[in-house]
Amino acid sequence: MLEELEKKYKTMQNKYGDKSLDAITFGGCTNSPDFCFVFMNPTGRNITSNKEWTGIKSPWIGTKNIWKLFKEVSLLDTSIYNEIINKKGSEWTTDFAKEVYNNISSHKVFITNLAKCTQIDARPLKDEVYKKYLNLFFKEMNIVKPKKIILLGNQVSSIVLDRKISVSTTRKQKFNYKEFSFYPVYYPVGNGIFNMDKAIEDIKYIINEE
Repeated sequence: MLEELEKKYKTMQNKYGDKSLDAITFGGCTNSPDFCFVFMNPTGRNITSNKEWTGIKSPWIGTKNIWKLFKEVSLLDTSIYNEIINKKGSEWTTDFAKEVYNNISSHKVFITNLAKCTQIDARPLKDEVYKKYLNLFFKEMNIVKPKKIILLGNQVSSIVLDRKISVSTTRKQKFNYKEFSFYPVYYPVGNGIFNMDKAIEDIKYIINEE
């Protein structure tokens, strides 16, 4: 069933993303993971967006900063993290990408983006574009069935929960919506890199919450 969604996401890339790049979809544990992390949308910094890449097309491959978050909350082994930090983006191989996501999967984590349309850079997307992916996103969640879903940033949180969300005022709060448990958290990379510590603090709380 996820394969069918991937086909739809690839088709939508031509409409909402850069036609020279491939869509980036998801990765990790797909069988009722403990945690699902929902980011915004991929960019061309992810080397798997290259049409010649033959391996998995999962978020954040070939980048560094975000993996600190997963390491700090004990959802990525330190040994793998150290390998990531010591590699240039261009040095990631299909085998290493698979190794990273196997490690993520072993920690019962699923990583996805709300919008799968890859852009050349980190230009902001309008709410209307994210909303085009909303129905497919909930189908994705119903297939994967994560126990806790962590929404990264105000925009993603507001669109998924269909209400105005400010993560600064909803820290460590759970929202029960459409039979899932959602937690809005600060976006921890890019312009949000200065909120990394707050995101780590809140995610640790969410992990340990009964």
